[in-house]
Parts: sequence; C-alpha cells; structure tokens
Amino acid sequence: MDFDDLLAAQRGVVSRAQALAAGFTVDRIKWLVRSLRWQQVHAHTFATFTGSVPYEAQVWAAILRAGPGAVASHRTAAHLDGLCDDPGPVIHVTIPADRYVGGKIDGVRVHYAHRLPRTRHPAATPPRTRVDETVLDLVDVATHPRDAETWVTAACQRRLTTPERLADALGRRKKIRWRPMIEAMLADVADGAQSPLELRHLRRVERAHGLPTGRRQRRSAGHRVIWIDVDYPEHHLRVELDGRVGHAGEGRFRDHHRDNHATVDGHATLRYGHADIFGNPCTVAAEHARVLRTRGWTGRPRSCGPSCPVPMIIKETGRQDAMPLS
Repeated sequence: MDFDDLLAAQRGVVSRAQALAAGFTVDRIKWLVRSLRWQQVHAHTFATFTGSVPYEAQVWAAILRAGPGAVASHRTAAHLDGLCDDPGPVIHVTIPADRYVGGKIDGVRVHYAHRLPRTRHPAATPPRTRVDETVLDLVDVATHPRDAETWVTAACQRRLTTPERLADALGRRKKIRWRPMIEAMLADVADGAQSPLELRHLRRVERAHGLPTGRRQRRSAGHRVIWIDVDYPEHHLRVELDGRVGHAGEGRFRDHHRDNHATVDGHATLRYGHADIFGNPCTVAAEHARVLRTRGWTGRPRSCGPSCPVPMIIKETGRQDAMPLS
C-alpha cells in the first residue's frame, strides 16, 4: 500500500514508523510539524492535515499510538458500530496482554486481553472488536445490572447481533461479570423483550405475580403495520411500554391513533412508563389482573413478597364488584 492509500485508509493519520517506512526522514517529519502542515496527536502519531481532528481519525491515532495489535473496544467500538450514539469522553483501545503501553496517552484508556486475536473483527476499520465481544466487554465493566441489560437489549434491538450469537460468545468466556443474569436475560430477549423496560415488565409484573405470559413485539398488520409491546390476544388486551424515545411529538400522536384503533377493534390498551414499571410493579400487576379478569382470565394473581398488595387489591375489587346496587 502506498503512502496516499495508507493515509486514506487511516483517515489522514500516520505513525512515525509508517512515515519513515514511506521514505520520510526524522528531520522532514519535524519540519512538517513545526510548519503546521502536520499536527501531533500523540507521541509519534500525526494527523497529516490542519484543523480539527474528526472522531475516526482520533480513534486511528489512539490505535497507532497503542501499537501493534491494538483495536478500538468497549464504548468506542460500540459507537463505531452504531450500538450507542455517544462515544463518551475517552477513546478505548485494547491490546494483546503480552504487550505493555508505556506512558499515559491523553484521552485514551488502554485495556489488555488474552483473547484479542479471537475477538478482533477480521475486516472492520478502524480495527475494533466484534460486536458480540464489544457488548460483553461493556457488560463486564458495567457497575449496575440495568446498564448491562441496556447494552444487551440495545444490540439486539438495533439488529447488530442476536441472542444466540451473544450466548455463543458468552459461552467462550471463562470470566465475566453478571453471567447468571445475562444468561437468563438472553432467553427473555430471544422471546421478544427488547429493552430493560420490557424485561422488567416480564419479570417483575408478569412472572412475579403469576399473570399470563403475553406475546412480545407482535407485528399486527392492518391499514398500517404496528408493533405491540405486549399482547394478550385471548383477552383482547394490549400493553404499551413507553420509553422516552419515540413517544413525544409525532410519536405521541401515533400512540394515540394506535390506541384508538385498538379500542375500535375491541382491544383494551394499558400504557406504562419507566416510573410505573420500575417504581410500582405490584400496582401495574394489579391493574393487569383486574382487566384480564374482566376479559375472561380465570386465574388468580399471586403475591411477589410479604408486602405485595396485589392479592388484597384483587380481593377488595371482587367484593366491590359483588356489592348490590342500592
């Protein structure tokens, strides 16, 4: 590869070793920097242009500074692959565990991995870890289980990977944080739960209270295709779980049209947000149970714990329904 092709591939960034191999001398490189034709990004790493350094060029500079075998990883790789919209303030690179990067690299965090030859993407540029491995790297450094859930569900929701592929990658790791939770979650994601909100509804509302299992992310075709978050088709009940994205402005009007259309077709719609599902799952379960029972469900909800009010709420509701009208 000639020097111009190398620069094009690396977004205009080059290491001193690459420049020397292309025929530049040390004095020539110093003059280019002093004359502001090139700019030094890190030690022995240069942008061969003036002005601001674009993000991908910054990533290339971090990789070249970290040395042979280095790849973008963690949140940096996630951003490059479209897994997250915000790359964060630090560029993450991973290098083989048998190497060591001396000195601090400003704005760069260096990770070390024994399995890097197997987790590196074979063709992506800038070099980075495979998507499945990126997700699991982020899970491994997550400090809260909800953060780990978010990475897994986002990767599947954005169709960057599948629960099956993540499970395969997880099986090849000897050590990883949150393993039992991730193994259980992948099964739930495979059943249609596409966000931490939907996982919470499945586990803390439905399962914890013995409610029927809804069909998740069901495609309903009519005049226009709609997706139903949770559907109980036998009881003509739909549940919509509203995150902050897609449910403001035009999204809110689409929700109203969808709810109205469902009502016309004889379906009831219950709608909840994060505060409901994470803050009051028992109250949500009680509302589900009330509506389901009026629509033919013959089961009875159960308590999820000593302080759960669901059985008492349902019992009191039954008494009120049985009271004669005066």
